[in-house]
Amino acid sequence: MLPANALTTLKRSTVAALAALSIVALPASPAHAWGEKEQSFVAGVAAAVIADQIIKQVKRNNRAPAPMYYVDPQPQPVYRAPTHQQPSASIYNTAAARAFQSYSSAERRLIQKRLAAYGYYSGRADGAFGPATYRAVVAFARDEGAVRNLESTGGAYTIYDGLIY
Repeated sequence: MLPANALTTLKRSTVAALAALSIVALPASPAHAWGEKEQSFVAGVAAAVIADQIIKQVKRNNRAPAPMYYVDPQPQPVYRAPTHQQPSASIYNTAAARAFQSYSSAERRLIQKRLAAYGYYSGRADGAFGPATYRAVVAFARDEGAVRNLESTGGAYTIYDGLIY
């Protein structure tokens, strides 16, 4: 009786040998009788069979091991030093807010209308910068791949100008 890993290696070698043999022998034997399309079809089928075997082998090898759990008989208390949190920055002090406030009232409302048209803003287009406008601008910039632009006022102008013009 062969060990399990030797049997697996033997199976892999057999599949690889059969796949190589089918690639070499199959298209060569009827080459004179078949046209180019038939030969391409046979080569495609052989490639699909080989790819399928490779995918199955990779899936078999990538199975996650069963999780192991360790239970501590007497859990020890954990002492942590108190952490002092910094006050969070206000959205009204961000580069996005400063840039937004520099536009005219009509332009601010247009920005909000465009954000609403794209599905990012659901509030009233009143031209006021608030949490809803901030969330909409950040979501729009993130989806456009320009969220880093909101770190500077110049970058925020780029986003707003893209919405206006």
